[in-house]
Amino acid sequence: MSQTSTARRGPLSRIGLFFRQVMAELRKVVRPTRTELLTYTAVCMVFVVSVMAFVAALDIGLGAVVVRVFGGSSS
Repeated sequence: MSQTSTARRGPLSRIGLFFRQVMAELRKVVRPTRTELLTYTAVCMVFVVSVMAFVAALDIGLGAVVVRVFGGSSS
């Protein structure tokens, strides 16, 4: 549609057009099967746990470096 024909529509007509377009797009959605969903979930969980382990190791390592550089005890 051109800009002028959209501007001539009333607000309720534009809202109706919006919802018709949303429904048309939702009909195009392909939902994953149960197996695909479980696979995607497992992959996501493994990725998140591995990133958490990496960040934790980095935190522990940098913490140890900071304690070594700035000293832990004052004697």
